[in-house]
Amino acid sequence: MNEKRAIQSSVKDESLIEKRRAQMIRGAVTLFKEKGFHRTTTREIAKAAGFSIGTLYEYIRTKEDVLYLVCDSIYDEVHSRLATIDMENGSWEVLVTALEHYYGLIDEMQDEFVVMYQESKSLPKDALEYVLEKEMEMVSLFQRLLTECAERGQVNLAPKEIVLASHHLFVQGQMWAFRRWALRDFTIEEFITMQTKFLLQGMAGEKISITGGY
Repeated sequence: MNEKRAIQSSVKDESLIEKRRAQMIRGAVTLFKEKGFHRTTTREIAKAAGFSIGTLYEYIRTKEDVLYLVCDSIYDEVHSRLATIDMENGSWEVLVTALEHYYGLIDEMQDEFVVMYQESKSLPKDALEYVLEKEMEMVSLFQRLLTECAERGQVNLAPKEIVLASHHLFVQGQMWAFRRWALRDFTIEEFITMQTKFLLQGMAGEKISITGGY
């Protein structure tokens, strides 16, 4: 697994580094969403974060560092939310709870998700590889839960179907961030309930034959 990318800082106080970088992330997300990564300057990020350009460079070295921090903050939050669930004892109920937590997080971090997928291509190669690997880790959590559900007889999926289904569960929740403008008549609670029903009811049922399929 790739190591977390080290972001150089001239400040030694870890709590202060965390605080200042959180401010940068909040300011940068708004700017990246409105203007795009390439049209946003580090000076604008510093201003949005509430401090000088000189202070900004005490905590990061490049604008790409800030984008990396935005992406990494998402995965840290996903891990934090799912850590409250008994992921080692996978069942249908645990899977439903995991989806509720994950989709709820997407609601709270809509702008971050949009920025990550729109702008992550601008990351340096090593940082992009790390971000993509972290995403696969998140998908693997759902894959493990689905595998355990299949072993319990709670879903009717073959191993290869579980792989595709885990990606489906992961990506479909992100619709809330990317299609929020079209889903304004729905509450997040309605979205979670309906998406969970749509996604899981087929997995629990009998297989159907699809012409031209496998």
